[in-house]
Amino acid sequence: MAAYILRRLLLIVPTMLGIMLVTFVIVQFAPGGPVERLIAQLTGTDAGATAKFSGGGSDFSGSSEQGMPGGDVSGGSSKYRGAQGLDPEFIASLEKQFGFDKPAYERFGQMIWNYLRFDFGESYFRDTSVLTLIAERMPVSISLGLWMTLISYAISIPLGIRKAVSDGARFDVWTSSVIVIGYAIPGFLVAVFLIVLFAGGSFLQIFPLRGLVSENFWSLPWYQKVLDYFWHLVLPLTAMALSAFATTTFLTKNSFLEEIRKQYVITARAKGLTERQVLYGHVFRNAMLIVIAGFPGAFIGAFFAGSLLIETIFTLDGLGLLGFESIVNRDYPVVFATVYIFSLLGLLINLLSDLTYTWVDPRIDFETREV
Repeated sequence: MAAYILRRLLLIVPTMLGIMLVTFVIVQFAPGGPVERLIAQLTGTDAGATAKFSGGGSDFSGSSEQGMPGGDVSGGSSKYRGAQGLDPEFIASLEKQFGFDKPAYERFGQMIWNYLRFDFGESYFRDTSVLTLIAERMPVSISLGLWMTLISYAISIPLGIRKAVSDGARFDVWTSSVIVIGYAIPGFLVAVFLIVLFAGGSFLQIFPLRGLVSENFWSLPWYQKVLDYFWHLVLPLTAMALSAFATTTFLTKNSFLEEIRKQYVITARAKGLTERQVLYGHVFRNAMLIVIAGFPGAFIGAFFAGSLLIETIFTLDGLGLLGFESIVNRDYPVVFATVYIFSLLGLLINLLSDLTYTWVDPRIDFETREV
């Protein structure tokens, strides 16, 4: 097993290199960029992101009056949209500030070297380091992703087993209908409905509408901190949960149905074992293998992409919202850092999933397989 783990860890290196290379190349061909973004702000055509420019001995923080230093103003063409009429030396200073004065291969090599040391630099449009931004947003994403995954599995697995045992019965039919309807309803629509109903809309005002904790959170006793934390999570998790049960529930049901029909189950029943002993002593371990295989995808989906709209609607500053805002604002250090961290976590969780296979079923031996 140690050799298998080592091979998988070594395989992470070229995989991460490929992911970052593809991301870097795509960004190079994407329209716009931080230089154009800042030029648009300085010329008054973009009121979005702000950046701090410190080239040429002057500070520029998004003011169009400060943004065009004197000098030999060129009316010629420029590779940046909106840069016509600006001083070429000023444009060169912007390129140097953002690192675009170097060739692409040199910038990529420097980025990889820094990322190997977990040095993600500073945000272009926020006066703080990328690592600080990610650390500030991490609690929200961990809360949504972790609790959503645990709640989903805690409900879906027992429900799937019950549906498999009562396959074709009334319970199986009506629960399938409810699950399919819940899966078809978009999470953001449920979120809006919950806000209107329970968060100060047209009816009740029971739950808070924004933030992960209250403003006076740190002054509360520990037990009130716990209650306040979960009080803020009720509506976001409910909005995410209604569509999260379908895949795991049906996967569990189908896995158990396949195992229940096998010969060893018939033999166990013939020996006089109770149905509970058959299900949880023999069938459970074999049937749960395929469910465990879906855990990394479920966790990563809930941890990152699955919570973007929920974070926006409930004003939760998580990693999903941070990544989206960074793409819109062309804040490349944050974009590349989030891709790097997301991908690395995904690969490590997939390795953990394989190791869980051997814990559930010791008959599985990855040592004899090629990676």
